[in-house]
Parts: sequence; structure tokens; C-alpha cells
Amino acid sequence: MSDRGTDASSVRAMPSWVPQGAKLYLAHTEDGSSIRALARASGCHASTVLRRIRAYEARRDDPMVDEALRRLGCRAAPREKAGSLHQETAMTLDTDTRHIAEVTETQLRAEGLRILHRMSETGAVLAVAAQMDKAVVVRDGEQGDAARTAVVDRPVVEAMALKGWIACDAPGRVARYHITKAGRTMLGTMVAEAENRASGFSEAQAPFSGPVSQEDVEIAPRRPRYSVAESPLVALARRKDSDGRQFIPNDLVRAGERLREDFELSQMGPRVTQDWSRFLTTPGGGSGAGSGHAGGFEAARRRVEGALHDLGPGLGDIALRCCCHLEGLERAEKRMGWSARSGKIVLRIALQRLKRHYDSLGEAGSMIG
Repeated sequence: MSDRGTDASSVRAMPSWVPQGAKLYLAHTEDGSSIRALARASGCHASTVLRRIRAYEARRDDPMVDEALRRLGCRAAPREKAGSLHQETAMTLDTDTRHIAEVTETQLRAEGLRILHRMSETGAVLAVAAQMDKAVVVRDGEQGDAARTAVVDRPVVEAMALKGWIACDAPGRVARYHITKAGRTMLGTMVAEAENRASGFSEAQAPFSGPVSQEDVEIAPRRPRYSVAESPLVALARRKDSDGRQFIPNDLVRAGERLREDFELSQMGPRVTQDWSRFLTTPGGGSGAGSGHAGGFEAARRRVEGALHDLGPGLGDIALRCCCHLEGLERAEKRMGWSARSGKIVLRIALQRLKRHYDSLGEAGSMIG
């Protein structure tokens, strides 16, 4: 078998979103394809192939990049005889319930939009612990306390790191990741594509479509259409009342973030056209029965319905606008016909009611995702 055929078989075994540089690296290190053979197969100079391979070799200090390459290499490489170190490693990785090779392009983009949006907030990092199948996004507060804002599967984190959207600040037993320049560029692209779809534009009319890798950003950097700002709730939490205390305490902020997380998860499912404002004005809409913690998009939608039903019209409306749709208070007050500066009072009451709703759920009310 020729080197070119070996390279092609490895590429077919990998997901379509895997960057070309990673495919070249694995074809060289796992399949033993020569640099010149890879250069002929990819139609570029051998020095270019060598530079891309060395770039990924240098990135293996990142724990998620190293794990992603290890898993993809074991999945793509041909099986060796039983008892070999490579075979034993592959067998160990195959026992995991999830694998990076099972992450689809659609899943990566949907989860990437949600997680990158969270990581773009001030003080937010993504924490990955060894031997844990989930990673969490946490945001530091003014008083040094951390609030958990999102949860994501570990294979998705590996894929995001391999794409160069996130990078490790401090490797260790609990690795902390920040969003990179490539990640912010990709976030702006995905937000623009989501706006185009919501406005009825086709993919052909969109300003840009398709996966973006770190190599693509280095070649043709793109500016996001607009910067992703903090949520109105986080900005309002920094304000002080007449006594110098937080106008919205951290426990109320966490309640609002809990609602926002469930809302974002529910929008990833098949019912992305849910009319939440109509739900608020429909008598008897939703029920608290489905508000407990459960997995899946439908469960997240039921939890949002239960919370909004408990809040009722008015309180539910301001919570939906500010916590979920990220509307500013001034805009929300204008659209709802309220007097100026009255929205923050109503929002605080809504968050107090929302916290009581989650407290009534017990342990399930404190869980995200």
C-alpha cells in the first residue's frame, strides 16, 4: 500500500471538522506516512507540511489537545496485534462512553456557540478536571466567589481545543482554559450565521459559512460583527444600593444564570421556534411537574416552562427578556411600557421569586445542563 493510500484511509476515519494540520500530524506519526508523500497528497510544499506537523507537536503540552490527538490516533490507526502498548491504549479509550470521533460538525458548532459565548464574559474560564467526563465554565465574582454558568461534555472540549478555539492557562489536575483570538473570531462568525438564519437568509447569502481552524484565522483574520457583551444581569449585579451592598446578590445572579442556561439548552433541540412570550400569556401554560433536573433538550424546555409559569406574567416577562434574551433594562422597560428605572426593581423581585422556585426543587434546582 502506498503512503498516499494510507493517508486517505486515516482521513476517512476522522470527523470532517478535524483541522488539516491535525490530520497531517496523525498521518505522519500514527500511519508512518513520509513528509514528501503527505506533501504530494495535499498538494503543498514539504516544508509547509513539516511546519504544520511541528505546530501540532508543540501543542501537545495542552492536555485537551494531547488527549484529542491520542484518541483520534487510536481510532484512525490500524489495529495492532493484542498485547501491544498501542492496542491496550486503544482498548482503554474505547471503553469510554463518549469519544471525540463521535462529535459531529453540527454538535460542535451548536455547543461551541453556547460555550464560547459564556467564555467571552469577563472573568470566565473553562475548568476541566482529570478523569471527569464533564467540564464547567465558571466566572469569578467581585468578592472572589465563582459562579458556574455552563456544563459541556469532555469530547466537545477536546474538539474545541484541537480547533484552537480555547487554550490552557494552567495545566494541572484541574486545567483552566480561556477563549482565544480564533475562538472569538469563530464566535462572531457563528453569531452572524445564527442571525442570518433567524432573518431568513440562506447559507449561500451568509457572509461566511464552514468550519474555522486556527490556521484559517492566521491566514485570513476576520473581525466579529459585534463584540459579545456581558449579560445585563451581570452588569446590574455590580451596582450598589444606598447601603453599599450589591443591588442583586450573587445567589440571585446564579438563579438568573440557571434560567439562561436551561433556555440556551432548550434552543439547541428540535423546538427552536418556541414562542416563550406567547407561553407567558397563555392561561395554564406549562406546569411545575416537569421542572426537575433531567437530561436532554426537552427536559431543559420543561424546566424553563416550569420556572416561567411559577413567575407568571410580568415577572416572567422581565426575567425572559433580561436573563434569556439578554435585553438591556432600558429597552425592556420601553417595550413593556414601564416607567424609567422601574425595570431593575421588578427584575430583582423576579429573581427572588426565581431563586425560591429553584430552592423548592432541592438538589435538582442547583444543577445545570
